[in-house]
Amino acid sequence: MNRERPAARLSAIRPFHVMRLLARARALEAAGRDIVHMEIGEPDFDTAAPIVEAGRAALAAGRTHYTPAAGLPALREAIAGHYQDEYGVAVDPARILVTPGASGALQLMMAALVDPGDRVLMSDPGYPCNRTFVRLFGGEPVAVPGEPETGYQLTPGLAEAHWGEGARAVLAASPANPTGAILSADDLAGLAALTRSRDARLIVDEIYQGLTYGVQAPTALAAGDDLFVLNSFSKYFGMTGWRLGWLVAPADWMEPLDVLAQNLFLAAPTPAQWAALAAFEPATREILEARRQAFAERRDFLLPAVRALGFRIARAPEGAFYLYADCSALTNDSYAFCERLLEAAGVALTPGIDFGDAAPERHVRFAYTTDISRLREGVDRIERFLRAEG
Repeated sequence: MNRERPAARLSAIRPFHVMRLLARARALEAAGRDIVHMEIGEPDFDTAAPIVEAGRAALAAGRTHYTPAAGLPALREAIAGHYQDEYGVAVDPARILVTPGASGALQLMMAALVDPGDRVLMSDPGYPCNRTFVRLFGGEPVAVPGEPETGYQLTPGLAEAHWGEGARAVLAASPANPTGAILSADDLAGLAALTRSRDARLIVDEIYQGLTYGVQAPTALAAGDDLFVLNSFSKYFGMTGWRLGWLVAPADWMEPLDVLAQNLFLAAPTPAQWAALAAFEPATREILEARRQAFAERRDFLLPAVRALGFRIARAPEGAFYLYADCSALTNDSYAFCERLLEAAGVALTPGIDFGDAAPERHVRFAYTTDISRLREGVDRIERFLRAEG
């Protein structure tokens, strides 16, 4: 027996290729180069002051001990109130489980749902860790290529067309990474109906919920109480490093999920949970709404600017903070393109290879998670780079 050999499952887990580009960007910065970062999927704003102060107060009060595995009761009630206030959907706090980031929620979901050989349908392109969590528990992720005109979303029609033996669940995202596309209430209801009819489950990633522009993304919870919805305090609420998310599950699944949580991570970080209570206060929401407006202004600048450079985006993103662009008019190798762009122009983008197998060489992702003045500088540099490439 070769004890030096890593577990076989690791061979199916892909690296984040953008991390190699990010490491190179940091090295260039250390050498004195100025880099415009449009690759990082993290809000550039610091956590809002009321949340930080609530975290400090929790630490000062000695609130550093374990909470129940499902989370602070007060936070679960606050999250339930958020669904009622924002979406008019009543959610029993007993159906909410607080997790260490949305990744913790995804891990719980796949551990609870997926047996070896089970298939989980998901959109391609999509968030790469979704595939990884399915594979960790012996499942098979089924990538469903979307259409540019629908924002590459996994619609009920596409899910039905790609259904096959062993399908256990559908994993959808709205707003989606990397496309920023939103699923309509009808699409969410259609996916819920499809999974019910096939004795499967619907999981909806709503991590970017709240970061929408001109529309409000509906919550899938309006489609029934028999599906799973995961969310996070990282994106709209700006608490990335606090590592806090949540999962809403059917009532009869809460006991096994609670047991899993006890075994996998015991509980989400206690100071972060106390801090998150301030995320729903009116003063905090005012700050967060101002930041959402700033993201909207960035999108409204970057979208036409990128199109004018020759990148094709069929559908304007309605949420998140990304543009997923077809770059095939400019290159037939998006990863090599991103490498050259970084070295020659000092602009960092994410290549499509990180998001799936649906023509990744033809796509790049722009993240408008930096100040609009830096976005303008980045666009100018890309324009000069393209002229130089001829």
